[in-house]
Amino acid sequence: MIARGIMLGPDQPVILHLLDIEQAAESLHGIRMELTDAALPLLKGVVATTDVVEACKDVNIAVMLGGSPRKEITLRKHMLSTNVSIYKAQALALEEHAAADCKVLVVANPANTNALILKQFAPSIPKKNITCLTRLDHNRALGQIADRLKIHISDIKNVIIWGNHSTTQYPDVNHVTFTTRNGERPVREHVADDHWLKTEFITTMQQRGVAIIKARKASSAFSAATAACDHIRDWVFGTPKGTWVSMGVYSNGSYGIPPGLIYSFPVKCEKGKWSIVQGLKIDEFSRAMMDATAKELIEEESLAKSCLE
Repeated sequence: MIARGIMLGPDQPVILHLLDIEQAAESLHGIRMELTDAALPLLKGVVATTDVVEACKDVNIAVMLGGSPRKEITLRKHMLSTNVSIYKAQALALEEHAAADCKVLVVANPANTNALILKQFAPSIPKKNITCLTRLDHNRALGQIADRLKIHISDIKNVIIWGNHSTTQYPDVNHVTFTTRNGERPVREHVADDHWLKTEFITTMQQRGVAIIKARKASSAFSAATAACDHIRDWVFGTPKGTWVSMGVYSNGSYGIPPGLIYSFPVKCEKGKWSIVQGLKIDEFSRAMMDATAKELIEEESLAKSCLE
C-alpha cells in the first residue's frame, strides 16, 4: 500500500526500509523479491535488513510493527519487560540515525506504552512526532455505526477513541454526526438506543481484535495496514475541515488526562502537525470511561519503569 501511494500520495516516490529479526531473514528476502516483481513506479528502492542501524538510516517515517504481543494479564509484566528491551533498542537506533524530522507510528501492542518507551529513549525526536495507532479502533467504530444505521461509512464523522489501544479503550459517539439530505444530524439521536451505545457497541469495539483472531486464526492484517496508512496520510496532508481523527499522542493535560501519557485523543492535522481538539463536552459516563483507561496506562507506565530499573 505504501509503495502504491496509498500512504503518501500518488506523486511521492518512496524507498522502503524493511527490518526483521535474523530468524525471518529468508522471508524478508521473499518480500523484497515480490516488491521487485510488482514493478511499482513509486518504489525507488528497497533495503531489506536485520540490522537496526541500517534500517533506521535517514528514515523520514518509521512504522513500528514488531513487538512481544499482549498475553494473559498475569504475564503483563513479562510482556512489558520484553517490549522495553525491543523499543529501547529501536529508539536508540532512531535517535542516532533517523532523519531529524522523523515521524514515528507505533503499531505493536501494547502500542501506547511501547511509544512511551520509545519517546524516553529517543529524546531528540520531537515528542509530537511519536504516536501510536488507534486509527484501527476509530475505523472499526465508524464501521459499526454504519452497519447499525444502514448508511454509508463516508457519511459519518467525528467518532473518538479515548485512551489505551486495549480492552479499556472508550469509543465515544457523543459527537458523531452523519450527513442527510437535510444536513448533518447527531448519530446518538438517530440510533435512539442508549443502552446499545453504552454496552454492546463498546464491548464489541473493545473485543474486536480478539474476535478477528478467533475468526481468521490470525490478528488484523489488511484493516491494520489500512489504518496505518490513514494515520500517516492524515498526519502529513491534514484532516478535512470540520473532521477529526483518533491518534495516540502525548498528553498535554487536555481533558484531565495526566501529562506525558501516550493517550488516544481526537486530533486535527494540518501541515504535518497534529493538535488535540479542545472544548468538547464530557458527560459523567464518558469521564469515568476516560479515567479508567488512563488508569490502565498509568499502571503500564509504572510496570515499564520497574522493568527498566
